[in-house]
Amino acid sequence: MSESGDNSGEVTLLLRDWQSGDRGAESKLFELLLPDLHRIAAAHFRRERQAHTLQPTALVNEAFLRLASAKNIDCRNRGHFLAIAARVMRRYLIDHARERPDAEIVPMAGFPERALHGRSQFEWAIAIDLLLDEMGRAFPQQRTVVELKFYLGFTDSEAAETLNLSLRSLRREWFLARRWLFERLSGEKCKPADSAANS
Repeated sequence: MSESGDNSGEVTLLLRDWQSGDRGAESKLFELLLPDLHRIAAAHFRRERQAHTLQPTALVNEAFLRLASAKNIDCRNRGHFLAIAARVMRRYLIDHARERPDAEIVPMAGFPERALHGRSQFEWAIAIDLLLDEMGRAFPQQRTVVELKFYLGFTDSEAAETLNLSLRSLRREWFLARRWLFERLSGEKCKPADSAANS
């Protein structure tokens, strides 16, 4: 998902105005980002079971309402805002799935099956959500990297630009975030791999 070269600056300005309490900027912002929000919702539904009782448009609307009513959201640019929107959608889907005994959520790509450690896919999704909260408190930048790379499908270059990091630093953060999650999900300790992290 690449940033549109003709509106990224406008989005940054609108974010600044919105966070200052400008309701007009809020309407323009969501109108401008609506296609991106629909793409994020569609990506979430590709990881959900078939015949879901929700629809992507309903998920976008719910994300809009939750973001509009939230306080003290710190969004630096378009990519950062979309990462937060993806987080809001993910949590809403998990809350919705908690009410259904047949809920299924496809696990995060890139983790071996043993990381499930006897959990159902739904339990695994909840565990990931809780771990991302923990990661956000200790390593907020790494959580944002996970959200940009996994939930939004950003390339390394796109994620690095969004976070104002060098490509090397972004890849190190992505490596460390995946290792941190794997260790806590599997109960295994990975061997130090500084050479891989720094490559």
